[in-house]
Amino acid sequence: MNSSFKFISALCTLLIGSHAFGQYTDVINSNRPGASQSAFSVGTNVLQLEVGPYLIDENRSPYPSFETKGYGIDFALHYGFFKEAFEVNIQGRFQRDTKTYNSPLNIEEDRSNFKNLNLGIKYLIYDPNKNKEEKINIYSYHANRGFKWRHLIPAVAVSAGLNFDSKNNPYTSASVEGLNYRAVFITQNNFYGGWVFVTNFMMDRISSDQQDFHYILTLTHSFSPKWVIFVEKHGIKSDFYADNLVRFGGGYLFSKDLQLDSAVTFNFKDSPSVFGLNFGVSYRIDRHRDEPKASKGTSAKKEEKRRARAQKRAKKKKVDNFDEN
Repeated sequence: MNSSFKFISALCTLLIGSHAFGQYTDVINSNRPGASQSAFSVGTNVLQLEVGPYLIDENRSPYPSFETKGYGIDFALHYGFFKEAFEVNIQGRFQRDTKTYNSPLNIEEDRSNFKNLNLGIKYLIYDPNKNKEEKINIYSYHANRGFKWRHLIPAVAVSAGLNFDSKNNPYTSASVEGLNYRAVFITQNNFYGGWVFVTNFMMDRISSDQQDFHYILTLTHSFSPKWVIFVEKHGIKSDFYADNLVRFGGGYLFSKDLQLDSAVTFNFKDSPSVFGLNFGVSYRIDRHRDEPKASKGTSAKKEEKRRARAQKRAKKKKVDNFDEN
């Protein structure tokens, strides 16, 4: 427990000491229904819940062959505080299923537990669009809508936290129990025309015997103010489990603080094959206030002190001149 506390404390010190900026949006910006994390935080004083049920169907053909059918719920709670770029979050996935082994006995195993449960922090290190205004070319429509090389420079964020794994969890290796670490490197490109490309590279359960490496590539397109579609590639590599998942789906902006979504998940192998269907909702409580921008001149408080000193000097000079006369 002491090492876990030191890990989080050291990370907080590193992040707070960095100079970066976040990006608050007037409408909700949810990570759902994909599995990747955005580089940007939700904004200070914003509490955002992302939750949804899902159905899962897995079939393994090679020995030992089995079929797994079940359901679950995944959730995430985000809160932005201290700085625009700083966010704390809780994420998890709870599943209940029945695993049936294809044998003359048709043995069934009922399972339920958290597939993952973690507490983390995220910080935006670099935003290429910070303090940059898009210049409009009044003579060329195509110049305004065309490709710009600087769009290839992504926003960069890091995330880290702790996993909580219970004893005898059927979804993890038998030796995994207690607290272990997670670290994520995130990039995000916001292209013109409503296209967004996000990458996540994650090491999970770092301090355990089951170290998982994940990479997630997500391409999103907003083709209207209300509708968005996405496609995602999710690779998983560990000694316990490996897979290459594909997801696609979409979301609908019901209001500026409420999003509805749905997606399907599948792969291209039989050890096991995976098919999933999920629905979800994202909602935020928005108490955001813009951070005061640093003035290029003196602040009002400093200006007031400067004027007071000037008046004091002028008064003293007047007294000195009177004495001389």
